[in-house]
Amino acid sequence: MRPALSLSLAAWLLAALPVVQAADAAAPKPLVYCTDASPEGFDPGLWDSASTNNVNNQMFQGLVRFERGGTALQPALATAWTISPDARVFTFTLREHVRFHTRPWFTPTRPMNADDVLFTFGRFLDREHPFNKAFPANFIYPQNLGLAKAITKMEKLDDRTVRFTLAQPNVTFVTWFAMAFAGIQSAEYGAQLLREGKAAQINRLPIGTGPYRFRSYAKDDVVRMEANPDYWGEPQKTQKLIFTISREAAVRVQKLLAGECQITSPLRDIDVGAIDRHRERIRLEKIQALNISYLSFNLRKPPTDNRLVREALDIAVDRDAIFRALFPRGDAMQAVNPFPPAIPGYNRTLKNEYDPKRAKALLRQAGFPDGLDIDLWALPVTRPTNPNGQLMAQLIQQDWARIGVRAQIRTYEWGEYLKRANAGEHSVYMSGWSGESGDADDFLTPNLSCATNKSGVKFCNPEFERLIDAARATPDQARRIALYEQAQVIFKRERPWITMAHSTVYIPTSKDLRGFRMQPNGGVVFENVYRE
Repeated sequence: MRPALSLSLAAWLLAALPVVQAADAAAPKPLVYCTDASPEGFDPGLWDSASTNNVNNQMFQGLVRFERGGTALQPALATAWTISPDARVFTFTLREHVRFHTRPWFTPTRPMNADDVLFTFGRFLDREHPFNKAFPANFIYPQNLGLAKAITKMEKLDDRTVRFTLAQPNVTFVTWFAMAFAGIQSAEYGAQLLREGKAAQINRLPIGTGPYRFRSYAKDDVVRMEANPDYWGEPQKTQKLIFTISREAAVRVQKLLAGECQITSPLRDIDVGAIDRHRERIRLEKIQALNISYLSFNLRKPPTDNRLVREALDIAVDRDAIFRALFPRGDAMQAVNPFPPAIPGYNRTLKNEYDPKRAKALLRQAGFPDGLDIDLWALPVTRPTNPNGQLMAQLIQQDWARIGVRAQIRTYEWGEYLKRANAGEHSVYMSGWSGESGDADDFLTPNLSCATNKSGVKFCNPEFERLIDAARATPDQARRIALYEQAQVIFKRERPWITMAHSTVYIPTSKDLRGFRMQPNGGVVFENVYRE
């Protein structure tokens, strides 16, 4: 009897095998993104770097969002909004039946409501907020926008209606709710963390409403997320979303070609050709991004507190030589103004200048006839607008040496670099910005308004401030353009930055990836993106 039983069992297993194989074939494939830097944390309001935003944007959502691949606003956690005729009162109607993530460390008892919006923005507006006392925080982007000064009143009209009243008109205000910093947090989760004395956990174990929820993070190695089964939108075909961290650009390319990831952070110019040779299995997405790279001067300490020194250092830089070395494909353009020419209000009358002889004369006029010593910080991560910070620093060092400026190149690990730069330890450091809204204010207010200048390190010019405030307040597009053009004249005169590049952004993906669209800022959104 035993042989017959074994034969029956074997026959059953053979019959079942195709079913098992078919099930395996239909199982959702994990999606792996090779990113260039570690996230600084998981509380969206605390951070403004692209690498951190790319992670948090998968888990958190604002009241509105930008359309995929564009700058038009769409409903997100709010389904509708109204704006008063004077652009000072903004009322949002919240989406029903939105649930926060359920995780081992938190289980929501109710859908998202107005209390969550007030909790999120209350932390930005009130230094004495109970959560801020338990977890003191520096909300970089909200502070740079001057959010606490701009909003005079925030009201819960009912569970599904929130109203914001502004001190001054602001025609760009709604776009702020689509920015990464404005991801809505759970007030319930915040209250639980306060009760448990674990307020800092909000930056380590995130709870959002997005299509993916947090699983784990191994520092400088990998972030793991999984599909949110309670998501208010479409169920995600991708069940496992993985961000693997590789600082070296060449390593990311190798991993993509080896099939270890299906998409990477933007390529360096020199890597595009290598990817082009594998068109049979790699797709190359391309966009002229809304971005800029620049060198930022410390305006608080000598010698860069002297406008003549800043102008001399600017006009001593041979941008043509730098572009030949860093952008051999010719896809990048030299930056003249603080935002790219595709944005309305760009001043086309302004030009860059390369004149080492005049630069030397300016240094003499500034009191440095024998030159000067200065530190130059090299960007430690690759960016489309600055694909090799060390090489750029070396080329600038050579340019400055020709006018008697002795530059010492420094760099740090990315998180340390940002921390030290924000503390004003630099004389000149490399930075950059990517816009999301397609509006000039998205570049000027977060980077060049007086709200960014808490310590005197950054730019604050009353004349410039009046112009951008007036532009933000008027719905008259022609007047806005004229005001921004005037503001750029002041920017070019004062030289808080050495403007460097606006770049094309290339993101490579495997041919089996579906639903992905590049964002104008080069960011990634993986909602409804999957592998076939």
